[in-house]
Amino acid sequence: MHALRIIAVAIVVAGSAFTPTTALAIPLTPQNFEDGTTQGWVANLLGMGSHPAPPANVPDGGPLGVGDNYLRLTSLGGTGSGSRLSAINLTEWAGDYIAEGVTAIMMSVNNLGTSELFLRIAFEDPTIGPPTNIAYSSDPVVVPAGSGWVSIVIPVGLSFLTAGLGDVETALRNTTLIRVYHSEADNFPNPVFPIEAINAQLGVDNISAVRAIPEPATLLLLSTGIGVVAAKRRYRR
Repeated sequence: MHALRIIAVAIVVAGSAFTPTTALAIPLTPQNFEDGTTQGWVANLLGMGSHPAPPANVPDGGPLGVGDNYLRLTSLGGTGSGSRLSAINLTEWAGDYIAEGVTAIMMSVNNLGTSELFLRIAFEDPTIGPPTNIAYSSDPVVVPAGSGWVSIVIPVGLSFLTAGLGDVETALRNTTLIRVYHSEADNFPNPVFPIEAINAQLGVDNISAVRAIPEPATLLLLSTGIGVVAAKRRYRR
């Protein structure tokens, strides 16, 4: 029993080095869309009215094949509503990304269209009214046409983001809206059209936050606690 307490103390102390002090909404488990919903992802209307082809949950054809749900994003090109590939989430991904130790967003994607896609992520604060802080991916992740399902990682650290408005750190600490979008140009938010128009379809699945691992000192503490337990067991024998 004493040995078990040593392990528990080591784990609790180790966890305290990287666990945030406030409750955050950033998902701890991947969004896999198996519940049949879009899990908070909706169309970004850009003030152009309702989207003719909003994000949809597709019940088949995800990375695991038959019976694997995924999220499908569609853009129609041209002008007006639905012309740009962009989806936002106001409910599942709000929070303090720095306190949470999030270093990247990982997801499975499938470029179902005929045009190369340049995927980025943006963090906005606040949701109500025009945002005062926007941070977006400085460099896009390029997904070729007809890619099939591939896993991509989009870094979200301070050095990987550009301030579109305000500053990057404030946008990450007070995120109320996250956006996944296509934009080859590094111009967000452009005062006219923040995202260029494109005719495209994108499958998305298994969206997850990559969190920082414990610091070396924390790992040493944890291993020391386990080592003490092992030594006690040998002594008893």
